[in-house]
Amino acid sequence: MNIAILIAGGSGHRMGQDIPKQFINVYDKPVLIYTLEGFQRHPQIDAIEVVCLDGWHDVLRAYARQFNITKLKWIVSGGSSGQESIRNGVYNLEGKAADDDIVVIHDGIRPLIDESVLTDVLLTAKKYGNAVTSLPYNEQIFVVNPEDETTTTKYIPRETLRRVSTPQAYQFKLLDDKYHEAFEKEIGIYGSSYTNTMMVELGVTLHFAAGSDKNIKLTTKDDLEMFKAYLKADKDTWLK
Repeated sequence: MNIAILIAGGSGHRMGQDIPKQFINVYDKPVLIYTLEGFQRHPQIDAIEVVCLDGWHDVLRAYARQFNITKLKWIVSGGSSGQESIRNGVYNLEGKAADDDIVVIHDGIRPLIDESVLTDVLLTAKKYGNAVTSLPYNEQIFVVNPEDETTTTKYIPRETLRRVSTPQAYQFKLLDDKYHEAFEKEIGIYGSSYTNTMMVELGVTLHFAAGSDKNIKLTTKDDLEMFKAYLKADKDTWLK
């Protein structure tokens, strides 16, 4: 079985709106529903769990009924951090998911999920036990001089770098074991840590899967405008 965990537990202060950004309506549809529809349409996704902000569970259920998101099986409360939210979603699957089930973790505010990207993540995770969406890094990266932060004498060759985001996928046993280990040892759970960075800190070798430049994360108003532009440009693909 392939299970998706969509993380939608944030309040979205940087968007500057009165409601969480995952529930902002774009062309009469909440952002989170666009994300859910991508997983609903994918033939290899069997069930969906959403880690949702407290107070919005009933709203999400109502939207799921309205937009026919039949694969939504569980809604779980988020935590006080991104890693706590993911942990809550993973722990809720204990007793529900088999050890070799593939669990896809995805940000609820990345609504332009590409079917081919999701397919490749699933195939890679089935082969190796994990998969992380990745893209080449096309800009030059220079290291700040610690003696003078306005200068640099060192750069990192961009061909040695990859941009990694979600979706990312893991065998459930690996995912569950590592979240227990991380929170017991307090490794890879603070700040901007995510599942992929936690896995590396715990010694797991990660495997790259395909990515897409359209897979934007809606953090600011500018991101929202870019999302609207993609929807207009690809109306036949995204507005179904």
